[in-house]
Amino acid sequence: MRSQISFLKFLSPLLLISMLLSACAVNATSEKQSLKVAVLPIIDSLPMYVALEEGYFEKYDLMVELVPVGSAPERDQLIAAGQVDGMINELLSTMMNNREETSVQVVRYARAATSDTPLFSILASQQSGITNLDDLKGEKIGISEGTVIAYLTDRLLQLEGFTAEEIQTVAVPKIPDRMALLGSGELPAAMMPEPLSTLLALQGAKIVLDDTSHPEISYSTITFRKAVIDEKPKAVSAFLMGIEDAVEAINNDPQKYEQVLIDNNILPPPLHGNFEVPQFVTAGVPTQAQFDDVLAWAKEKGMLETDVPYDRCVNDGFLPK
Repeated sequence: MRSQISFLKFLSPLLLISMLLSACAVNATSEKQSLKVAVLPIIDSLPMYVALEEGYFEKYDLMVELVPVGSAPERDQLIAAGQVDGMINELLSTMMNNREETSVQVVRYARAATSDTPLFSILASQQSGITNLDDLKGEKIGISEGTVIAYLTDRLLQLEGFTAEEIQTVAVPKIPDRMALLGSGELPAAMMPEPLSTLLALQGAKIVLDDTSHPEISYSTITFRKAVIDEKPKAVSAFLMGIEDAVEAINNDPQKYEQVLIDNNILPPPLHGNFEVPQFVTAGVPTQAQFDDVLAWAKEKGMLETDVPYDRCVNDGFLPK
């Protein structure tokens, strides 16, 4: 009996320690939240990949899974089905999702044009004979209808003095088709994103106009489902802190992360070693003025019949202070 009592006395502290360690492990596991984010193969996603590679999300006790998608419709389907928590998109997409209720909210810029760094360019085919901006008047420009590309094409040309009659666009939704038609000369001009604009220019196309002339209208956004924002506010905050660390790292040494673009099939092979990794925008959200302009355009085009409130679509409460 004494030996059993002695054994139990010896065992009790060990059991207590074991139980405490188990409890700590459970608490640590429960505190580390996770997020799934849909990413298109675009430069705008670079900070997310860098945050993963450099451990910036882990630094804030967050697990992040990036889910590659091939198109905006595929991305939107995953969001609608609740299979991913967040995405890179643009204000127009958020407005369309929030026509009747708050479904998703923008929490940060993803990328923004600057006076030195474009996001989108209107290029002319080598065979088109277009050499300057005036030559674009009345020429068909390939776009993706009902998207940020259509918005930017209209607004950039309007800001350069074009009338509605002088802006002629044609729907070519798929980027590879636009590239092929531009290369063959069947399409006189097209609106294209980076880095494909740089690639097409290397292949002989002429950049006629880009958004460095009016950077205030060109940007992408990081957006989360409202349900995720409500259920995982700490995770959303941690995500944005990780992004901020990644943006700082990229801006301090941009070319260091060219390989990340290559590894994730964002930078086409002909541009390997020939592309300047851009600077990224620091913490911020689209302004009321930027929002109002996109809203006005969407109503002009008949995409929206009524106003969608700014605060239904944009939430600045998670930006790092």
